[in-house]
Amino acid sequence: MAAITIFSSASVVRAESVTIATTGGTYEKVLRDAWFEPFTKVTGIEVVTVSATDAEKRAKASAMVRTGNVTWDLFLDGEIQTGSQAHFDVAEDLTEFCKSFATSADLVFDACTRGGVRLQSTATLLVFKPSGDGNHPKNWADMWDTKRFPGGRAFPNFDDPWRVMAAALLADGVNKDALFPLDIERALRKLDEIRPAVELWWKTGDQSVQGFRNGDYNLGQIWLTRAKALQNEGFDIGWSYDGAFLVGDRIALIKGAKNRENALKLVTFWLDNPDVQAKACEQLSCTPPSRKSIAMMSAAGRAGLPSAADVESRIIVPDADWINSNMAMLIQRWNEWIR
Repeated sequence: MAAITIFSSASVVRAESVTIATTGGTYEKVLRDAWFEPFTKVTGIEVVTVSATDAEKRAKASAMVRTGNVTWDLFLDGEIQTGSQAHFDVAEDLTEFCKSFATSADLVFDACTRGGVRLQSTATLLVFKPSGDGNHPKNWADMWDTKRFPGGRAFPNFDDPWRVMAAALLADGVNKDALFPLDIERALRKLDEIRPAVELWWKTGDQSVQGFRNGDYNLGQIWLTRAKALQNEGFDIGWSYDGAFLVGDRIALIKGAKNRENALKLVTFWLDNPDVQAKACEQLSCTPPSRKSIAMMSAAGRAGLPSAADVESRIIVPDADWINSNMAMLIQRWNEWIR
């Protein structure tokens, strides 16, 4: 396996500490300001962060558990992945821990599950740099229309290719209600059409938005949290919820974590403090697990979140069971195509 490059915010872990792996960049900075630093102020427990891509985090966590050399305590993983057997093999079962939150009227019903605690819900969606004439792309068919909407494109390329294939099928006319199970061969044929226009196959959230800053591409499939952070920087950026995919992150506890109790304290702090969730999701345009925290967000912050009507009519809830059951095949076909 290729070497994994990991960047740590501290070279020496303090005795009273907890180590959490994130995808770094702006996302991690928001979490540090809203969650980690307030936690340390209250508890005195230092939060040490490690940054890696999603694929690297999963590979590293698996290797740690397999060898018994566990140096992380928590890691952020995708909502879909936390329901897979591969995740259960490396993450501690939180069923018992979750019982203390099961009767909370404030938290959403699945705020705490076997595979991890909900950090936030967001979307993978079509993001674009406005052209100035008011003619903006609205759906994945527009993403494929390089004549009406010229310029480079960007798509993700990591160990989770279903969303690119799903976008291709929607662009090819598949109805959102008939999307799963994915027609892989049809999706790859449609991707052949757009491939010459793709300037970047990104692997990290920060990488996905850097090309917008540099003017390398005008349209991209990226996470709403990253697009919102870019907008907060003052960059002119827009997005569409038409055909967006509802996704999210969970906080997972690694089996054999050396700072297990501190890790659970950090997770509890997140769930118990709606104001902390509100501050983070205000900056990231995400939906927190606490209902109270949504009310604490500004009107503008709440307006930017997908509504129930959006989920019903425009946003796609992916079939997590099908994706997890077919992940090995999806990755194999994707790697054969992307080479």
